[in-house]
Amino acid sequence: MNSETLLLQPRDIRSSCGEVEVIGVFNPAVAIVEDEVYMLARVAERPAEGHTGWTPLPRWSLTATTEVDWIRNDDLIQVDARVVALRNNGNLRLTSVSHLQLFRQSRLVPKSESATQAAGSLTRSTTEAWEFVASIFPEGRWEEYGIEDPRVTKIDGIYWITYVAVSRSGAATALMSSTDLITFHRHGILFPSENKDVVLFPALIADDFVALHRPNPHSHFSPPQIWLARSPDMIHWGRHEFVLGGVQPWEGDRVGSGTPPILCEEGWLTLYHGSTRSSTSGTVGHYCAGALLLDRDQPNRVLARSTEPLMQPTAHFETSGFVPNVVFPTSLLCRDDELQVFYGAADTCVASTQLSKQSVLNSLTRPNQGKRKP
Repeated sequence: MNSETLLLQPRDIRSSCGEVEVIGVFNPAVAIVEDEVYMLARVAERPAEGHTGWTPLPRWSLTATTEVDWIRNDDLIQVDARVVALRNNGNLRLTSVSHLQLFRQSRLVPKSESATQAAGSLTRSTTEAWEFVASIFPEGRWEEYGIEDPRVTKIDGIYWITYVAVSRSGAATALMSSTDLITFHRHGILFPSENKDVVLFPALIADDFVALHRPNPHSHFSPPQIWLARSPDMIHWGRHEFVLGGVQPWEGDRVGSGTPPILCEEGWLTLYHGSTRSSTSGTVGHYCAGALLLDRDQPNRVLARSTEPLMQPTAHFETSGFVPNVVFPTSLLCRDDELQVFYGAADTCVASTQLSKQSVLNSLTRPNQGKRKP
């Protein structure tokens, strides 16, 4: 991986109100609109006030304000930095609540490049400043514990944003759409709990919208998996198919889609994340990233994949933070052979790195080349 650039961190972010503090800005969705780059990032907050012996558990109320449930520490079991379990019934709660914030960066490029930009290419900006535009807050009962981890895909002039809606019913995937990335229309739940890491292909395939998603069953009959689904209208999804499972140690605990796929001559190229199982109670394993090449006409068919991590936490802002040792790619922009990857680092910051597309493709192993099949 080439040099990493830190783009946003908690001190850069305004909180939603005076009673909470920002602990993370991460896992961004990025898209180009005319001469500007738009970023929709997850912002995690927790109550700024503390009481000895008590844990504050925030949630978003139906009146569009942050409410806090104070629970005695003795009544909780710490799962990790992000999650606690209620001792009396085992139900989970998050220690923070998330919303989305929209940022904009002028690319300051000649108008003659606008046709190429519209196709999704990237020209490196002359400034690293990101301008705050707006906040998107949770709405309704299915978003009570927050909205998280957006991904954006442009299809026929519409920007489709998948995101995770968290509630006492678990983590589900919901959908928004926009024509300008300024105003948004919510479409509700697409994939019910437990399902997340949903990314959309940027074109119809055999007249269908296509998505990669991650079922997260409580009963683990197999290693973690990524599946594919199809839809005639972006709302109703079915025809689910297995795509791949985590087989290497670095993807043995969790595996999920990262970036919406891009089309190259060889097929659909996308980055995905995998994590190891932690040997220490109350901590999260290392999150790394690999690449995946899918057939352009049969996207459930894996042509090649990473056997070793393509990205792994090494920089200080990746190894230290709210959840240490995490790189979590969520957006990919392409120009010629250059891939710019936007990712969350340690559940704390937004960062970016550049990769060579050809180098990524050359690093992949086809199913009959490796010792273990994907």
